[in-house]
Amino acid sequence: MTPAKPRPIPRPKAPSPTALAAHATHPVKLPVVDHITPEQIAAASAFGVVEGDQVVVLDGDTRTPVGPAIGDEPLAPYAKAFIELAAAVERFHARLVGAELSPKDIDDSLTTLRSSLDTPTVVGNLAALRARFGIVEAEANEVAEKVRAERAAARAEAAASREAIVAQAEELAAKPAAHVHWKNDTARMRDLLEEWKEAQRTGARMAKEAERALWKRFTHARSTFEKARKAHFATLDKENSTVAGAKEELVSRAEALATSTDWDATARQFKQLMDQWRAAGRGRRSVDDALWARFQAAQEGFFAARRAAAEHEEEALAANLPAKQAAVRDAEALVPIKDLRAAKRDLRAIQDRFDGAGEVPRADAQKLVRRMSAVEKAIREADQAAWTTRNPEIEARASGAAAQLHAAIAALERELASAKSAKNTRKVKELTESLAVRKAWLKQIEAVAK
Repeated sequence: MTPAKPRPIPRPKAPSPTALAAHATHPVKLPVVDHITPEQIAAASAFGVVEGDQVVVLDGDTRTPVGPAIGDEPLAPYAKAFIELAAAVERFHARLVGAELSPKDIDDSLTTLRSSLDTPTVVGNLAALRARFGIVEAEANEVAEKVRAERAAARAEAAASREAIVAQAEELAAKPAAHVHWKNDTARMRDLLEEWKEAQRTGARMAKEAERALWKRFTHARSTFEKARKAHFATLDKENSTVAGAKEELVSRAEALATSTDWDATARQFKQLMDQWRAAGRGRRSVDDALWARFQAAQEGFFAARRAAAEHEEEALAANLPAKQAAVRDAEALVPIKDLRAAKRDLRAIQDRFDGAGEVPRADAQKLVRRMSAVEKAIREADQAAWTTRNPEIEARASGAAAQLHAAIAALERELASAKSAKNTRKVKELTESLAVRKAWLKQIEAVAK
């Protein structure tokens, strides 16, 4: 019996390289190559054979099944997968050169590519591809180590930067209250928080435990500073309230005195109030300024009224000035003394007129009294000189007094010349008066000596 001839079995359509990779023992996601030439397929296929229903890759002396033989060109899909695997190695290398990969990306890519080469599911020159991969792998490991080192350095720099922020915050928190500039240091503490946030946003990542530890210290420093700030301003508010109360009392007293007409006593009281104001210390500026404005208004009101009253009084007293000045001029006309007895008599009458003229403005009164006193002194000395007439001892003293007066007159004349050169009107007037008195004395002494 002749055996029946087997019917041909339809061959399924060849799967794509992606499908082959998905069914491989160690699947790998391969990039799609834009254009693969028949020559490339043929060159890769040279390293594969079909044995039964399996495609086998020739890897040196090793023959490794890589998948089922399907279709009219069973080697082609596996050759194409090899080309795509080789392209994956080169693309990985290109990304290394462009510094696009993290150390984890590099390790993951190397693991995937190494797995595809160790347990191949492709047909091609695996020995050459492994050699190329070895070069790329060595370079990749160097890049990964370099990136790790750079990241470690960046993390160390970030840690140092955060440590510096925390250290500054702790320094602010540890300041004695007396040394804290609350406005500036509070602003600096806020700036440090912004610096921390900016470091988080833009700086290198730190190890979570280290970052948590630094944040805990930073938070503690900020909390300590904030507690001290609140305590300081609570105390300050209390002190300000005490100062404001004391100054409010001083203002009330000043306002009560503002209308007083007891000029001298009230002026002394205002001086005491000013001393107490200075001793009260400083309070909140806005409150201090408002209270000071009230205090100053009361004080200025009183002294303005006092000045007005004084000016009015001066005007009233000025009416007595002509009579007072006439009495002084009449007294000065008695010097030099020709008739001592008549001079003494006339002086008493003039003194009565001087006293009876009444008060004059204070500045004029002092000058007039000084001029009248000079005349009175000249007459007293003339009287004394007359009493000692013909007494040799007294005459000798008179001669000595005359010498002293000559010296005094010469000194006054020099001072007067200097005052005139300096155009010091007040000094010229005083020296002229003093010089006239001493010349009158000298004339009397010299008269006695004769």
